[in-house]
Amino acid sequence: MTTDATTKEAFFERLGALSDEMIGAYGRDFAMGALIVAARCIAQGQPVENESTPANSP
Repeated sequence: MTTDATTKEAFFERLGALSDEMIGAYGRDFAMGALIVAARCIAQGQPVENESTPANSP
């Protein structure tokens, strides 16, 4: 594997582990929703950490 492919694989492994952790803590719906919100922020060019979530909403 090239260095670039190895780096990408490491990111996928981390993303998979995070997804598994979210599923274990809050279920599949939460994990999918969180990943969709993150993808939307990326597509819109917005920082993901500024996205309002139910835990951060008033």
